[in-house]
Amino acid sequence: MEFNSKLLKGLVTTYGPSGNETKICNYIKEQIENYVDEIIIDNLGNLIARKKGNGKKIMIAAHMDQIGLMITDIDDNGFLRFTNIGGISPIVSLNQHVIFENGVVGIIAMEPMEDISKIKLSNLFIDIGVKDKKEAESLVNIGDICVYLSHYSENENVIFTGAIDDRIGCYVAIEAIKRIKNYKNDLYFVFTVQEEVGLRGAKTSAYKINPDICIALDVTGSGDTPKAKTFAVGLHKGTAIKVKDNSILTHPKLRNVMINIAKENNIPYQLEVLEYGGTDSGAVHLTREGVTSGVISIPTRYVHSTTEMVSKKDVLNSIKLLMKLLENDLNL
Repeated sequence: MEFNSKLLKGLVTTYGPSGNETKICNYIKEQIENYVDEIIIDNLGNLIARKKGNGKKIMIAAHMDQIGLMITDIDDNGFLRFTNIGGISPIVSLNQHVIFENGVVGIIAMEPMEDISKIKLSNLFIDIGVKDKKEAESLVNIGDICVYLSHYSENENVIFTGAIDDRIGCYVAIEAIKRIKNYKNDLYFVFTVQEEVGLRGAKTSAYKINPDICIALDVTGSGDTPKAKTFAVGLHKGTAIKVKDNSILTHPKLRNVMINIAKENNIPYQLEVLEYGGTDSGAVHLTREGVTSGVISIPTRYVHSTTEMVSKKDVLNSIKLLMKLLENDLNL
C-alpha cells in the first residue's frame, strides 16, 4: 500500500474549524462519492457515507473539524483579540501564522511581558497588517474563525504538518472506503463535526444511525520524546489500540478482537492507556441503550500544535487494521 501524500496534503490544508466545516466536508465528499452507496449530510453538518451490507450497523467515526481562534474584538488600531475554539496553547500559538476562511493571513503576537511563562491567551492578539479598525473590519468580522496556517512537509518516514488531529483519521477512513471490498456488515463512515468542542457531531450522528458497534479513528499522544511523561505509545511502533482515555473504557470484547486481528495479520500494534482526552467513541458508546465501542489511534507527536508529526508506517498499519476489522463478521 502506497502512502497518498496528495490526499493528506489536501485534507490538512483545507479550512474547517469546529462549527464551520463546510469546506472540508465538501473536499471529503469529493474524495469518496464514487466509492459509497449513499451520502447524507445531517442537520449539524456530519457527513455520513454508507457502504451497504446486510449485517450489523458499524459506525466508523473520524472528526473533520480542527481547532481554531474566534475573533472577539477589534481595537482602534485594527488588532484582533480572540478566544479559543478547542484546545489552544498560548505558548504554541505565539508568533504563528493564521489564516481565515476568506484567505486573510495574520500573525499571533504578544503584549510586552516580563515573565513569558505566565502568558495567557488574553495576552495575545492577531496582527493582520492593517492601519486601523475600519480597514480590519473590511477584511474580518467579530465571530470569524482563523486556523493555524498549515505547511505540509514529509520525508520517507514521517509527515510534518498541522491539522493532523484529526485529518489523519479522515485519511484512514477515506483510504479504507476506497479499498475495502470483502465486507458483510452495514458500514457507516461518519466524518463528524465539532469534536474539538465537545464530541457534538458524534452524539447526533450516532443517535441517527443507532449503530451496533462504533470504531473511532483519532490521534493519540506519544511518550517517546525527551523527558516525556511515561506513556507506552510511540512513533514507528504500529497502530494503537485504545484501552482507555478520559471519555471511555473501550469494550473488552471488541478490543480483544482488534488485538487478535492485528496478531493474525502481522500488523504491528501498541496498547494505549491515555490519562487525558477523549474521542468520538466517548459520546457514541453512551448513545441510546449503549454502543459497543473501540478506537484505532494514530500515534502523534506535538498534538494541537502548528506542526504535528505522524509515522507513515503507523498510518498505513492503521488502515490495514481497520480494513481487516471491517471484513470481520464482528460477532462479539
